[in-house]
Amino acid sequence: MKQAFSHLYGSEASVIQKQIRRYERILKSFQENFGEKEAAFFSAPGRTEIGGNHTDHNNGKVLAAGVNVDAVAAAAKSSENRIVLLSEGYSTPFAVDLNRLDPVIEEKGTASALIRGIAARFKTSKYEIGGFQAYVSSDVLPGSGLSSSAAIEVLIGVILNEFYNSGQIPPGTLAAIGQFAENVYFGKPCGLMDQMASAVGGVVAIDFKRPGRPRVRKIAFDLNAFGYSLLIVNTGGSHADLTRDYASIPSEMKKLARFFGKETLSEITIEAVYQNIRALRAAVGDRSILRALHFFAENARVDAQAQALEKGDLQAFLRLISQSGNSSWKRLQNCSRAGHPEAQGVALALALTEDFIETTGSGACRVHGGGFAGTIQAFLPKKQVRPYKEMIEKTFGKEAVMNLAIRPAGALCVGSSEFIG
Repeated sequence: MKQAFSHLYGSEASVIQKQIRRYERILKSFQENFGEKEAAFFSAPGRTEIGGNHTDHNNGKVLAAGVNVDAVAAAAKSSENRIVLLSEGYSTPFAVDLNRLDPVIEEKGTASALIRGIAARFKTSKYEIGGFQAYVSSDVLPGSGLSSSAAIEVLIGVILNEFYNSGQIPPGTLAAIGQFAENVYFGKPCGLMDQMASAVGGVVAIDFKRPGRPRVRKIAFDLNAFGYSLLIVNTGGSHADLTRDYASIPSEMKKLARFFGKETLSEITIEAVYQNIRALRAAVGDRSILRALHFFAENARVDAQAQALEKGDLQAFLRLISQSGNSSWKRLQNCSRAGHPEAQGVALALALTEDFIETTGSGACRVHGGGFAGTIQAFLPKKQVRPYKEMIEKTFGKEAVMNLAIRPAGALCVGSSEFIG
């Protein structure tokens, strides 16, 4: 297990000991709730978006990575035809009867909806399903921009895959099953990037040009080998009431595409936009045009980022990160909310980080995830992490900075409780 933990979380002795204590706690909680029995351990990582800010919903390209925070389950097969999942912090488990797999309206927005939707998709896809009991603990915090929901979805999928399908279902299929459950059963429209990054792990370049059949390419890259850290800064802004802001981005992009008789921006070219820009201003407005220009440039950046990583050209990669951040701020306009000039935590964090990087001479930053509120992403030399953290937490509070690493492995069965006990 120490070897497994080193691969998933990092090789430092303190990190490995922390995970041993964590897995011991999860096993103890499992056995307290489900009896003294052997359990298998499963892990699904959170994810970070590195490139392709707001491109997937228009069938564009993204660059994402699994990270070393995860959802972990201790689980055991059950003779009952139902899934019972108890999540840390909850007193009542989520229980789903596998004889009843149609959507349940009252379950929308709950973990039960995700469990039922995943089991239903397994069954309609001709995969085997069966009962299990699981205790789940996650350090992929909600609101962190690291996609806690996708980690849970993929975790449930990998348990069913290991217990009842001999682990033969490909990661990409597990990701699509998780997305289906979130879209149809949970009731939240989302793209496939989050689940794909969690299922596959490492750095992945994803092209969504063909809906339902994305092209996924895993890129070997070790940020740690370059002496750099990946940081996520929580600016403390609330995600409540942002649905309209988020929805405006894909709707405005698609509105521009419909001007050309197409459904998404992936079906048109930037040249077509430039050639018709005067008519577009009158038909869809300036912000739609700016957001479309961001889409095309961001798509090209994803390809360039992937190429830079494959060549080991870290400085080129960092320049592209900065360009992505500038485009999101100026063209996509998801670093602050229109009509709320008093609340600009994301923009302030970016400004402070840019000033810090200019002073120290190296690094890059960008908005992380959906934007408007929440988190930013920064790549900094390891020697600069401590002074950066001290500087940024004066504004956003203690523990505002998460120091992460890219995890090379996706969702998987880690091992059985005999290694922990």
